[in-house]
Amino acid sequence: MAEANRKEEVNAGIAAVWDLITSLENYSWRSDLDRIEILEPGKTFREYTRDGFATTFTITVCMPMNRYEFDMENENIQGHWIGILEQTQRGTMLDFTEKVTAKKMWMKPFAGMYLARQQKVYMEDLKKALNAANAPAD
Repeated sequence: MAEANRKEEVNAGIAAVWDLITSLENYSWRSDLDRIEILEPGKTFREYTRDGFATTFTITVCMPMNRYEFDMENENIQGHWIGILEQTQRGTMLDFTEKVTAKKMWMKPFAGMYLARQQKVYMEDLKKALNAANAPAD
């Protein structure tokens, strides 16, 4: 099993962060996604990458503005993601942990690096989206 954790503080209120990371309709800020298909509202959804690769997610914990968790699975991996949010004086502390098991033997040595890269891209996209939302209008 591979595991990656990323903990960062963002300069945005916890409600804005929560709304962005849990919205299945507003995903245009994600540079890695083409679309999201809602399979069962509030429970199951499928993300499609820009090259059409699908991953199915099942929400397991949804504690508004505090904790969001889901199981995920595609043809290559199976795993679990945990997102914990905490209000700080400067904004919101994010603590994201992802654990996956590679289904294909040849992928196992690369799973940890892949997770770390995915988390980095996600966090960069999230920060850009939050900064854009907080930018003053012209």
